[in-house]
Formats: sequence, C-alpha cells, structure tokens
Amino acid sequence: MLAVSLLALLAWLYLLVFRGGFWRADQVLPAAQPPESFPPVAVIIPARDEAETIAKVVGAHQKSDYPGELRLFVCDDGSSDGTGELARGTEGPQQVEVLSVPPLKEGWSGKLHALDHGVKAATEAMPEAGWYLFTDADIKAAPSLLTKLVAAGERCDLSLVSVMARLDASGFWGRLLVPAFIYFFQKLYPFPLVNQAGGRVAAAAGGVVLIRPEALREIGGLAAMRDALIDDCTLAEKVKKAGARIGLYLSSDFAEAVSLRPNDSYEVMEKMVARSAYTQLRYNPVLLLGTLVGLALLYLVPPLAFLGLPFHGNGSVALLGLLAWGVMVVTYIPTLKRYGMKRRQALALPLAALLYGWFTWLSAWRTWQGRGGQWKGRSYASAE
Repeated sequence: MLAVSLLALLAWLYLLVFRGGFWRADQVLPAAQPPESFPPVAVIIPARDEAETIAKVVGAHQKSDYPGELRLFVCDDGSSDGTGELARGTEGPQQVEVLSVPPLKEGWSGKLHALDHGVKAATEAMPEAGWYLFTDADIKAAPSLLTKLVAAGERCDLSLVSVMARLDASGFWGRLLVPAFIYFFQKLYPFPLVNQAGGRVAAAAGGVVLIRPEALREIGGLAAMRDALIDDCTLAEKVKKAGARIGLYLSSDFAEAVSLRPNDSYEVMEKMVARSAYTQLRYNPVLLLGTLVGLALLYLVPPLAFLGLPFHGNGSVALLGLLAWGVMVVTYIPTLKRYGMKRRQALALPLAALLYGWFTWLSAWRTWQGRGGQWKGRSYASAE
C-alpha cells in the first residue's frame, strides 16, 4: 500500500508540473483587436429533432453583432418534431436557409453527414466566405461571440478556433459531474498544449468550431473523417497535422456560449459519456483496462489511503494519501470557480471519477453487446 500511495502522489505531482498547466483553466477566448475587415461567415447548424432548442439557438444568431456578412444554414437531418419549421419561423436580419439533409450515406456519422451537406450549400451560396462556424443546435451564442471568434482567428493567424460552451450544471448530478467533465477534458487535452504551434496535442469542442474553408479543403473536407464519432477532436487533429494553427478556449464569460441541454439527471450524464467513451479508447480492451486502473490510482487511492488510517494503521500511507488528495483538490478548484462552485466541492472529485469510470465501462460493455454509440435513434459504434 505504501508503494501504491507513493505512486499516486508522484503521478499527481507530474500532472501538476508537467501536463501543460491544464488545471489552471486560464485559456479563455482572447479579446483580440478587430481585423481591418470582417469576412463573410456561414453558420452551419446540424439539427435532428431539436424542437426544444432550435428557435432559441437560431434566434440568438439573429442577434449577432457581427459586422460582416452572415448567413445561417440549418441542416434538418430527418427531424420528426418540426425542427425545420421552427427554424424557418425565426425572425431577424440574417438570412436563414433550412436545408433538408438527404438520407444518411453508408459510412458516415449523422452529424458529419449533415454538416457536409451544409458546407456544400454554403460553398455554392457564399463562395467568398472566409469562415464556417460549425455549431450545435443546443448552443446559444451571445451576440458578441462570432465577432470575438473571427477577431481571434484573424489576429492570431488561426485556421480553427473553438470554444468550450458552458454546460448546464444544475441539480445534484450536474454539480457533481459537469465540472469534472470539463476538468477531465482539459487534462486529456491540455488547452495550452493544444494552442501551442507545432505541438502534437490537438482538440476542439464540437459545440462551437470556427474553421477557414481553405483549411477544411486542405484536409480533404469532412469526407476525410466521415465516420468519426468524436468529430471535433478528429477535425482539430487533421487541421493541426496539416501545419495550421488552432485555438481551443474556455468561454470568457458565462453567457458567451451556453448549452441549453439539461444535465440535471444521472441518466443524461451517463448517456453523454457512455456514448463515446469506448470510442475515445479506440475500442481497445487494453486501453480500457489501463484507463480504469489509472482512474483508480489517481482518484481512489489517495482518499482511501488517508481515510483508511484506522484500518491499515500506517501513518506514512495516510500522509502520502493526504498529500496526493491535496494536490488533486488544488488542481480542481480553478475549474470549479469557473462554474461558480465552492472550493469544498473539490473533495468530491474522487466520487465523480468513480462514476466516470463506471460510465466508461458501460460504454465498452454496450459496444460489445452491439448497442454502442447510440445517438438520436442511430447506432454507430463497433468494436470490430
């Protein structure tokens, strides 16, 4: 137990010092100086059965303060709840074109198929477009968001700019699991390393992705990643590998980009994580085992070593556990502060990690049972 506790502490010290400072949660969308001119932008929104949110989302884009030309393309992917009609019914100064996405092609994921249809329509309607904004049908944008995204892209010479939307963190499950989700994402893809030119780490947050059309063409378009389920990070990886610079940021304020999807129940959080966790591990049982062991070492060993002192009676083990738990808490606090939560909630990170380990196992189990990757009535994942 002494060796395991020491290993846990060393692992946390490594993450604290050598993992790109991911835990600082300080990579926010920069307030760049406006460019000399703002190029035309096509906002492309894939939507499948999004009646609850689509009007609010399109309405928010209608209120954009973007000074250049802006057109909205809503890609209605076989919705059965009137999503397309609701999008058409929004009022505002921006032109909204609702596209009927053709039946899903074999080998494509639904979202990428819809986005590709939108890109083709935007290319034809706006050949002069300087940027495409890929955004989800549940992400409500502040009026200033697009202007800030384009300014950052133009001034910082980026080919892809992405912002992590603020997720709903209401209710017991939302408070416990949503900040942890953001924390784990930052640990997996340290934003400072993502934003480092020429580095190997690449990622994006799929809810808000601004990309130059020429960068998309350079990688072969969306067809080059047609079957990707973790499409945001795949896109970012391909763009960065092609030699372009990318930027991934947290929202600079609470209202900049907000997800309207509620996360206040266990079922919602389980579905969100289990849908793609095993895909992230490339359907590899060895990586699955390593992930679960790693989660246990990092998040369960420290509190068990400390709180288990009355049972194991080893003061050195308890001290190592306390130190490791302390580092864990310190690294989690900045993310909690971004969600307006109290520092003491950092003590619950081991419980959140335990649940994420369970979700990851469920993701693998459902894939083995042929039920993986289910989303919007479609199933994609395969362990083959």
